[in-house]
Amino acid sequence: MKFTEIANRLTGISCPIFGISWNPTEVDVTKARRILAFLEDRRVLYAPSEMESPDHCVQSVLQIRGFLTAELGNLDSSDELSISLRAMRISCRKFLNTVSDPSNEIVRYGGHRGHWANWVFTGALGEMRGVFGIHLAKIAAQYGLDVEDDLATILPGIDDDQI
Repeated sequence: MKFTEIANRLTGISCPIFGISWNPTEVDVTKARRILAFLEDRRVLYAPSEMESPDHCVQSVLQIRGFLTAELGNLDSSDELSISLRAMRISCRKFLNTVSDPSNEIVRYGGHRGHWANWVFTGALGEMRGVFGIHLAKIAAQYGLDVEDDLATILPGIDDDQI
């Protein structure tokens, strides 16, 4: 998805200082591009949940959380990119807390349709994808970056009133 399409979907990105436009530095754009490139290859964020193996999803979310933690170590904590990465990392942690029970029942039965664990797993996955979609749209708009079509499926949709 092209940057202009993403920017049109967002209804408001605020700047901490009113009335001043902000142009990200080349270093900031490079960091944001690296983060998007990593996440574009994480199908846990966009593949239909029925195609996903819960064990693989958990492993992928652990890798995403580790990557976000490493990237946060290279950013100023008050930076807008840092704020988005923290929110995405929190959503990873919430997903992992939700699907990790002592009996491992949610991960074991999360892929079986009709089982209650599948509802819990799918709900947690959808919530995490929603958080990622909002923050990825924000990052793409702030830094003028395109998002691959697969990952773009989790970005916020266009309001019917805007069409």
